[in-house]
Amino acid sequence: MELKRVVVTGLGTVNPLGNSVADFWENLKNGVSGGALITKFDAQNFKTKFACEVKNFDPGDYLDRKEARKHDLYTQYAFAAATQAMDDSGLVLEQVNRDRAGVIWGAGIGGIQTFYEEVAAFNLENPKTSPFFIPKMIANIAGGLISIKYGFRGPNFTTVTACASASHAIIEAFNMIRLGKTEVMITGGSEAAINEPGVAGFNSMRALSTRNDDPVTASRPFDKDRDGFVMGEGSGALILEEYEHALRRGAKIYAEVIGGGMSADAYHMTAPDPDGAGAVLVMKWALEDAGLSLAEVDYINVHGTSTPLGDIAETKAIGKLFGDHAYNLSISATKSMTGHLLGAAGAVEGIASILALRDGIIPPTINHFNDDPEIDNQLDFTFNVAKKRDIKVAISNTFGFGGHNATIAFKKF
Repeated sequence: MELKRVVVTGLGTVNPLGNSVADFWENLKNGVSGGALITKFDAQNFKTKFACEVKNFDPGDYLDRKEARKHDLYTQYAFAAATQAMDDSGLVLEQVNRDRAGVIWGAGIGGIQTFYEEVAAFNLENPKTSPFFIPKMIANIAGGLISIKYGFRGPNFTTVTACASASHAIIEAFNMIRLGKTEVMITGGSEAAINEPGVAGFNSMRALSTRNDDPVTASRPFDKDRDGFVMGEGSGALILEEYEHALRRGAKIYAEVIGGGMSADAYHMTAPDPDGAGAVLVMKWALEDAGLSLAEVDYINVHGTSTPLGDIAETKAIGKLFGDHAYNLSISATKSMTGHLLGAAGAVEGIASILALRDGIIPPTINHFNDDPEIDNQLDFTFNVAKKRDIKVAISNTFGFGGHNATIAFKKF
């Protein structure tokens, strides 16, 4: 069976660096931090008092205001990104075979704000909830509602693999098209977990940075003094399209998706394999799936969360897999600017990888102050300042609690 080629024809995002792809990319290139004190709730009694929040978001730009109230914030973010991406793609719905168009979405948690509000208000003596409680909360609802909006009747499901959710969604959408099952897919992910239980839960795990004196510099991947990730929120959406289908309608093409890898650490509930075994495997399989040699990879948008163990394990994996070529790679951890968008991370970082290919610009890893002796600092982490480089192939890594790993390979078009 001959596999179909798959291209990216539309992008959309709402994230801590901007509520459009253009704003996001401009701030990412310029090394802007999305970190600031939390405004969504009073965090005075929390160990972590800061996050990377989405700013100035108005769901009314994408939804009727009455309709918006029926949806959790993570779904509102999903609608925003998907709407932007569809508009960007130039697809004319009347010309799309909607039986062969689908939606695969990622969410690590889903409607945690809705869950929190409903449970907090629940009274056993009068056990009633909002009729929208369940449909607002469930993690699959964003993808279902996007399909309803556009009438896409093809494959529709949600991947829930913690922080790898959006990348798994993109890989599954890619596979649907290249196997000839669909022609158009809306894919990506969204998350909105900056609230009391979200922050408290990650604080209890000691996963979050507690550097309250300077939120702007708290996310510092690969730095010796990193102390945990900074929570982010938002969404990213990609329109994937079968190449010939895109060509026939004269579509703008951002990049080609050429491979995807999936693996498990099979090691620990939350900690990464310290030797990076699962990370080695997922990158290896992504490159094999894409038919690429190690030497053909130019850029890695790493998972790079700014956690003490995770950054070391991923760096070890890159060295083990790529050998001497590791020193020819450009690497950046864009979570240093966006924070960690959890289930949406893979989509937003995939967009960053695609734009790096398009424009020949490697976004920086900001907030690097001190080298960590446990990390190979001969690698090119693009510390603090973006740089120009003509890159042909980029891979994007995302790893999630439970040991879930996903890597996507993109090629310049």
